Amino acid sequence: MALIAPSVLSADFLHLSRDIAMINDSMADWFHLDVMDGRFVPNISYGLPVIAAIKKEAKKVMDVHLMIEDPGNYAEAFKNAGADVLSVHIEACPHLHRNLQQIKSLGMKTGVAMNPHTPVQSIFDILHDTDVVNLMSVNPGFGGQKFITYTIEKIKTLKAEITRRGLSTLIEIDGGVTLENAKEITDAGADVLVAGNTVFSTPDPAATIAMLKSLTS
Repeated sequence: MALIAPSVLSADFLHLSRDIAMINDSMADWFHLDVMDGRFVPNISYGLPVIAAIKKEAKKVMDVHLMIEDPGNYAEAFKNAGADVLSVHIEACPHLHRNLQQIKSLGMKTGVAMNPHTPVQSIFDILHDTDVVNLMSVNPGFGGQKFITYTIEKIKTLKAEITRRGLSTLIEIDGGVTLENAKEITDAGADVLVAGNTVFSTPDPAATIAMLKSLTS
């Protein structure tokens, strides 16, 4: 059964406390928190103060996805704000091993995110140091985009390598996850599904989370 990580980016920020409580009380496993700087991606979201505020009420894993340049400059600050998993983009980290060692030394789970055009083989040399690989299945920066179907092949390739090496690395899929494709994605080998618009655009988000969970069992 896959882990479900609702993306807070799609929540109602006027009623954020309500949506946090919904996630706490639902079958969701993680909070997924997207941080964008307007430079690495063409959008700006929220940052440290919002994450620190969410942490005060969140009762589940805080999965923080940094879509920013120079993420190493902020790793400690995001740890202090409440991150449990911290994912940095391989494309933003010329010294990725150093970034992952920093994250690990701060007591967080290590995550590496990859844009759709980046081959999964580029993560193989660092896979043993990576707790979560976030395969972006849309171009990062905006919610509500359509799932890039070639991601299925990338999941299968990555899963085969993880299995071959006997690693416990989780594969996270971020972007375009729906009730229609969730089973195909998890059947390919995904372990964590990030769902934003699919969850928060429905009349009963908690029920949608439960449906995603059941589809991946």
